[in-house]
Amino acid sequence: MTEPSDLRIDPHLGTLVHVVGTRQARPNLPDTGCPFCPGGREAPEPYDVRWFPNRWPAMPGERCEVVLYTQQHDATFASLGVAGARRVIDLWASRTEALGARSDVDSVLVFENRGPEVGATIAHPHGQIYAYDHIPDRPRRLLEAHWSPDPDPADRLVAEHGNWLASVPYASTFPLALSIAPRRQVPDLMALDDGARDELATILTDVLGRLDRLYDRPLPYMLWLNQRPTDGGDWPQSWLNIELVSPWRSAGVPRYIAAAEVACGEYFNPVIPEVLAEQLRALSSH
Repeated sequence: MTEPSDLRIDPHLGTLVHVVGTRQARPNLPDTGCPFCPGGREAPEPYDVRWFPNRWPAMPGERCEVVLYTQQHDATFASLGVAGARRVIDLWASRTEALGARSDVDSVLVFENRGPEVGATIAHPHGQIYAYDHIPDRPRRLLEAHWSPDPDPADRLVAEHGNWLASVPYASTFPLALSIAPRRQVPDLMALDDGARDELATILTDVLGRLDRLYDRPLPYMLWLNQRPTDGGDWPQSWLNIELVSPWRSAGVPRYIAAAEVACGEYFNPVIPEVLAEQLRALSSH
């Protein structure tokens, strides 16, 4: 029987694959009520924000956690407001610091899957944190490439708040994509002071609100943070940033990855980045 810790490597491409047979047993939907609402299985008491170990972890050693953004079941990240988003950011930072301090953790990934279209089984606003015992390939490649935000995204700029910019990437493999990063280099969440965390909360609620207004319905998305590894290395090039992507190419219409794209690793995006940015700029709540 395959154990949760079964990490395999493709012998030809070197791709790492976590074989997690135990996750087949996780429920697709709760049997009775929402487990994330107050009084539910994972939230017996009222709360503002909350974290707990994932009952169906993708990796062993209590390295997978769930983060609840609010006790309001029908909330969105945008509806949290700056104060509510700031509480989430503070929790992200504290759990990153706690997990990253472990000797068996080299990289902490904070992420969110929102909507059934990207596999979220519970609608209640929440995200997850995975703590890896290595630095995954894609984050490592970004670090080795000395990733930094585009200092002048021009007509791909969507919004800016204080030191933070949100722009549409020049060449995303997803039809809808945003990059959110500070102009001045900050390595990780823990390095953000109070003002920077408030600015991050402001731009997150702003752009996520725009995305929900883009098609006048909740947009399914995947969101994740790239930040400094916790393996003890210096990583002076690390630049905190957030990537946000959606599989929709228009309202309710997903873009499917085709065989030629999977086979060759070259992608065809039907959405023009500059046009998407123009649409999102026009959706300011002001």
